[in-house]
Amino acid sequence: MPEPASQRYYHLHLVSDATGETLNTVAKAAAAQYSGFRPIAHIYALVRTPSQLNRAMREIEQQPGIVLFTLINPDIRKHLEAHCETLGVPCVSILDPVIAILAQYLNTQSSPQVGGQHALNSDYFKRIDALNFTMAHDDGQSVEDIGKSDVIILGVSRTSKTPTSIYLAQRGVRTANIPIVPGVPVPLALSHVRGPLIVGLIASAERIAQIRRHRLLTLKESRSTDYIDPRLITDELMFMKSLCSQHDWPMIDVTRRSVEETAATILNLLAESKRQEN
Repeated sequence: MPEPASQRYYHLHLVSDATGETLNTVAKAAAAQYSGFRPIAHIYALVRTPSQLNRAMREIEQQPGIVLFTLINPDIRKHLEAHCETLGVPCVSILDPVIAILAQYLNTQSSPQVGGQHALNSDYFKRIDALNFTMAHDDGQSVEDIGKSDVIILGVSRTSKTPTSIYLAQRGVRTANIPIVPGVPVPLALSHVRGPLIVGLIASAERIAQIRRHRLLTLKESRSTDYIDPRLITDELMFMKSLCSQHDWPMIDVTRRSVEETAATILNLLAESKRQEN
């Protein structure tokens, strides 16, 4: 008889000579395909010397499991692969297939660079600028210059405006977000902006009420408030939808979307708007 899903664990060792961000992303995406099993992740970042690798290999030996890695140094890599072969555990370089395809298509050899995706180039400083801008324009702040935004997000409370904005900023998108609050006029500056993409976020009244109740519990505040009344939340959403329809601003229902999915949709809308401009 199979064990309950809650008891199905496996060890997942992620070994990287950089920050490990790429490994973490790939590992989470792959592990999500097996919801009946839960990975226990062991993360080893900035592994660049034999002594640093030895620490990782000791843990792999103590708690065997799948090993995923991104390592450029050939000696470090061979040492890890040999150790895993001795232990009889799978060991996979996640970038090898993609690098091989690129080499074949471009008809050239790769020039490995540790942490190359994190180089201090123009794209990096663009992301930093976007993050600074986004934090300064969070929750309706600094509306006087929102015309400098790439994206302006509107939404009632608890529609994930801030986390979506920050995620976009990490992709280099200057994002402002403005709360739509009953009885509070929409900033006049919105009617004058022409460059930025303006997007409204909505969700079901039930979902918003649930999130707001949890928020109040976290803050240890009273639950008897209009803030969590589904009927009043419905009124907020109706006003939000009317506002977006009036100005022909696209809306995204985030009820069953993750922040990443919402951001991806906005990026698609942004790309489409730029194509139309050109």
